[in-house]
Amino acid sequence: MKYKEEVKDLFSVSEDYYFAHCISADFGMGKGIVVEFNKRFDMKHILQRKYPEYAKHFMDCKISGDCILEGRVLNLITKERYFHKPTLAAMKATLQKMKEICERESIYKIAMPTIGAGLDRLKWEDVATQIKNVFEDTEIEILVCKLK
Repeated sequence: MKYKEEVKDLFSVSEDYYFAHCISADFGMGKGIVVEFNKRFDMKHILQRKYPEYAKHFMDCKISGDCILEGRVLNLITKERYFHKPTLAAMKATLQKMKEICERESIYKIAMPTIGAGLDRLKWEDVATQIKNVFEDTEIEILVCKLK
């Protein structure tokens, strides 16, 4: 794994990067950086249309974390409802799902914000450690784009 943190606009990365961001299973997507994902990729409407029963499935199956690849976007599902807060265990499960998708789909470059550390209130240091632990045995490049 190659891991780097930079002060950079996430959406200014080259087109060979896939994007990763956190969402809830109910696809609430109304605050934070997900609003920009909706503007640029219409992500909320795409997910709602393709997965209308996803939140029910997530709850019924007691899934702790998941990841849905849509286009160039890895949607990291870390919690059931938009107003919930994720746990580090859910973040780890979600990152493991993302790793599986990346390996299956031959994805080698991911750009992301400081996932889980904004509105979700996890400590960035803890999330960064999870990312490094999950991806340490891969050839995947992870670029974390931080705000100024």
